[in-house]
Parts: sequence; C-alpha cells; structure tokens
Amino acid sequence: MPTPPPADVIEPHLHADEIQTRAEFDRQVATGRLTGLTVQGLRLDLDPVPDLTGIEVAGTLFVGCRFASRDVGADLVRRGANVVPPFSGLPYPTQPTHLYTPEELAAGFAEGGFTGMYDTRVYEHYRAHGGALPDVKEALGQRLHDHGVDNALGDATRAWLSAYGPQSVVGIMGGHAVRRGSAAYRMAAVLGWELARADRLVVTGGGPGVMEAANLGAYLADQSAAELTAAIDLLAAAPDFTDHHRYTAAALAVRQRYAGVPRQRGTDAGWAHAGGLAIPTWLYGHEPANLFAGRIAKYFSNAIREDTILRLARGGIVFAPGRAGTVQEVFQAATKTYYGTDGASGAYIFLDRDYWTTELPVEALLRPLLAASPFGDLSATIHLTDDVREAVRLLTT
Repeated sequence: MPTPPPADVIEPHLHADEIQTRAEFDRQVATGRLTGLTVQGLRLDLDPVPDLTGIEVAGTLFVGCRFASRDVGADLVRRGANVVPPFSGLPYPTQPTHLYTPEELAAGFAEGGFTGMYDTRVYEHYRAHGGALPDVKEALGQRLHDHGVDNALGDATRAWLSAYGPQSVVGIMGGHAVRRGSAAYRMAAVLGWELARADRLVVTGGGPGVMEAANLGAYLADQSAAELTAAIDLLAAAPDFTDHHRYTAAALAVRQRYAGVPRQRGTDAGWAHAGGLAIPTWLYGHEPANLFAGRIAKYFSNAIREDTILRLARGGIVFAPGRAGTVQEVFQAATKTYYGTDGASGAYIFLDRDYWTTELPVEALLRPLLAASPFGDLSATIHLTDDVREAVRLLTT
C-alpha cells in the first residue's frame, strides 16, 4: 500500500539539528559533515542519489530514510551513524516529516471510494495488527510515526504562535454524532467562523459532528455568513457520518466548490486561517476523516492526541454538548488547569447551558475543584452560555 504523496507545502522545521527536506540535506552534505544531526524520513534512493562515502557521519541518526541499497545503510553504521530504516509492510510513513493535508488523507477516494482512501487503509491495517494493543514491530512503527507527527506539529505551529501567541489557540470539543445541518452543527460552524475571523487558531479533535463543523467554519472564514450557510446546506444532504462514502463525497464536493477562492487572511502559517488544525486518532478510525482542517496531526495514540489538543489550547476551550469523550476532555483539561501543567489556562466555555447544568451537570463538580487549585481560585474560568457570540467575546477579549 502506498504512503501518501508529499505535501505541497512543507513547513520549515523547528530544530536546527534536524533535517527533514532533501534541499536541507543536500546543503549539509555539501559541507562534508552530517555529524550529530538527525535526518528524518527522506528518500535518499532517488536520483540524484547522494554519495555519502566521504561524509562525516559519526553520531548522525538516519530515521525512516530510504537508501539505494542495504550496503549504504550498513556502511553508515560502520562509520558511526545510527540507522533506523523504514519498517517494511506499513501503509504509513515510519517518520513523517510534515502534518497531513486533507488531500493526503483522502488520497484514493476517487479511484476506490471510502475503502480505497489512504486514511481508511491505514485504519484497516491498524485493526488487523492489534488495534490499541499491537505487536512489537507494529508498536514501534506507530511510535515512530507519532513522534514524527509531534515533531511536525511543533514545526507547523511555529509561525502562527510567533505571530499571535499561545493565547490565540482555542480548542473546540463536542459530540462526534451531531448531524450535519442540525442546530448544534450550525452553531459550531458559526463559532469556528467567528473565531478564525478574530485571528484565533481553531483546534479540534478532527472527527465528525461538532469537530467537523468548527473546522468548516474556520475553512470558510473568508466567506460570508450566507456562504457558510450554503456550504452546510450542501453537506446536510449526507448528514450521518456512518454513511461513510456519501459523507466523505459531500465534504470533498464542498472543498472543490471553494478550492479556487482567493483568501484574504494569512500568515506564514496560512493553513491556520484556512480550516485551522485537527488532531484525530486512528483509534476512532471508523469515523470518516474531517476534511476541512488546514492541517491534520493524526496519531495512533489517543492518549498523546488528547493531551496534545489540551496542551495547545491555551486561549480557552469550548465544550459543546457531547458524551463520554467530551466529558473525558472536560476533566482532563481541568486537571491541567488545577495543577498549572501547561501554564495559565484560558476560559472554559460550556455551550448550551441546560445541557451542562441539567443533563450533565459538570459545573457543580468543576467550580469547587478549580476554586481549590494550588494557584488560587480558578473557578472564574468557567462560563456557561447559549450564545455563540458571547462565547467568542469571552475568548477574544
């Protein structure tokens, strides 16, 4: 099974001792030294094949790189390099050098439908190899993949954080089963639209329902409210994510409709103004990919994925109605805030007052908990509202 094609735009990497593009590699090879550097995920078996015989490689780490022959890797090891080659038989890259794009996850849909997509093929491989309890080889491959995603995520968000700061990153959580076209879906889409227009980086868990709606709103931030409504109406023709093929086809049709529309907003991380960030997991690979995020940090490990979302969302978190997964995120976030694990937290916005006070009354537990934080009374971070614009105001002022 093929790995996805390279992204059109590779974000510049964050660490000077890491090499993630062929251009960087060739420049460094020209100096005659790769000593102490880490070379990640490069195809060094393609023309022009580099001649590494005279290059200093003591302490160099080659991880997930492909060489023209096994002899090349063996020679590098003899001269002091460490080589972790790509694992054979995996449909995903051992060490990805960039975050996924929607086009990469959807690759193969045109030819093979939902089952032919890269995203689906990886999920089926994941299930066939033990799911969350893989064998040793698969576990190592998944950990290397997720490390690459970690690395790429830091690289991808650097320009945004430099321009707007960590308090500009807002998480949006909520139910995956919310149907397209419903009032809750439209509310989440408007929320993402408003936040992106206010220069907030929208971060979701990358699934369907509320998560897709929020990324859709951010994707159409340069469009009018009427265009956002029109896009939701088109998507509502395939409202249920369990209808995998139609659900995905509708998303791709909406993307195609707006593919050529010029975008007015943008920084060096222009993708952030064109859909924001999604952080999904193949643990929930039975859910169709959310194809409206600008970049997608897809993990195998759900634990890493959850922690990553909450670590990034320093500008506040919106909790739309949801069930077990959303409640897990509420209290995982509260733990981080209580202990100050990642520094100061932004506002906690619970959207739909009746839901969060009657059906799932989390406020009664959270307020006394956060009031007793070692860092003082933090209960004022909690807000309940039925008004999207009030939520946006609380997150942007």
